[in-house]
Amino acid sequence: MTISRPKWFSNDTVMVSTAPTCGLSKGGRLLPIVDPVSGKRIQIIDPETGGNVDAINDQLLKDAVALSEGALTETLAFIPRDRVSLRCAVPTYFDSTEPCFKGFTSASIGELVTRNLISIRGGHGSPSQDQRIGDVPYIKVSDLRAGLVNINPTNRIPSSVAKQFWKANSSDLRPFDLVCPERTSKNIGDFCVLMPGQERVVLTKEIIVVRPGDAAYFDPFYLLWALTLKIVRDQWRRVIFMQTNREDVGKRYLEIEIPVPPDSQQAASVSQAFRTYYESIAESRSALIDYLRADNSHHFFVAGAEAEILSGPPEDVIQVTK
Repeated sequence: MTISRPKWFSNDTVMVSTAPTCGLSKGGRLLPIVDPVSGKRIQIIDPETGGNVDAINDQLLKDAVALSEGALTETLAFIPRDRVSLRCAVPTYFDSTEPCFKGFTSASIGELVTRNLISIRGGHGSPSQDQRIGDVPYIKVSDLRAGLVNINPTNRIPSSVAKQFWKANSSDLRPFDLVCPERTSKNIGDFCVLMPGQERVVLTKEIIVVRPGDAAYFDPFYLLWALTLKIVRDQWRRVIFMQTNREDVGKRYLEIEIPVPPDSQQAASVSQAFRTYYESIAESRSALIDYLRADNSHHFFVAGAEAEILSGPPEDVIQVTK
């Protein structure tokens, strides 16, 4: 049987759809479109019965229809063949936009790691449920919210177990490290800041730690500024097929492009609001910790500070002073 070549076919490009929906939910049910204002399902007229039915959220179908009509959508693109890995049965990653600001250049996260401008390390590991009976906080992906590491005081492990996961006497974490889920989570690409006093924690293996490299001429606050730009954040959403059964997806973030500042002065200038915000929080936390240590009549947990209140600052805690 002969198959006609479609008009859109090309030997030089590969058609890629990064549609986030295909009409089905995770449970295999039809995925309805919900009105973001009313919270109700949007309904349409069924052409066969004339009755009202739920509209189905199927961006993949819209891409297929657009392709047949010779049109493009926000999630449909023709990618140069040499930029698509044929090793995988699915496209790995593509974005035609590159963040660039006046006086700035752009580079992928992977390139910046190679140039030693960014350092990335993984989390420590995942202790079993029966080991969570100590005083060292265990940080899960769900603890990373709204730009901060929210320590759960009921989810901690013994110091001896923590040292096994650290493979040392301390966590090798630093104040203002950026932490982010690497995969298997909807908040991939949402970066949070490890505050001074929170270094004595065990991070689950699903978390990455990002900090300036040895050759960097910018600080963590610049990295936070760059990584939270909408044009950068949108790229994380298009690091596609984030299934937990594909072990290669966790490194696709290395292809994401971020702006690179021309010098340290410009880096400090654009990120000053982030610096002021987090340093102010750190100073306020330090003042509250001092009060709680002086007056032990309160039952109040300050994330990362309880160890200080009970027994003085751990060796790897850095006090913030101005």
